[in-house]
Amino acid sequence: MQQRSTALIAPILIVACSVAQAETFTVPAEVGFADIVAVSDAVRNECTLQTRLPEFIKDGARGDVDIVISDEPLDNVAGKVLRLEYVNILGAGGGAWSGPKSATVSGELWENGELIGSFVASRYSRGGAFGGFKGTCSILGRCIRTLGVDIARWLGDPTMDARLGNA
Repeated sequence: MQQRSTALIAPILIVACSVAQAETFTVPAEVGFADIVAVSDAVRNECTLQTRLPEFIKDGARGDVDIVISDEPLDNVAGKVLRLEYVNILGAGGGAWSGPKSATVSGELWENGELIGSFVASRYSRGGAFGGFKGTCSILGRCIRTLGVDIARWLGDPTMDARLGNA
């Protein structure tokens, strides 16, 4: 009888430990552009890069970490907070016909006022298959979708001065 009760308890303990291991990170609902970024008004206003990256980070986490997207200022949030900023966008209009597109993001991970991790992440694309038929926003979207996965993976084991993606 003792083996049977142990067999029932072991899976429960494994599930409880798995749930406890997922850390929670807060990311901003909107990622801003550094003052040095020369991005066209069309890309800035039409591509919605600012709000799509946080969603891609959340999607890329796949349960490894818990991502909370916050509309409130991150200064008001306790726990682990990821500050993000676009530091470079290469995205001339004209889709793939106007050359490759890229996005570069810097991030700092803070916990209760202490910097515990940082990175620069970059991805570029020429549009992939049928790239000539895709618009600039679509191609930049591919870049930031992959950046979201890169960043989510980094959150699983954050380090200082990490280089992610093509950075």
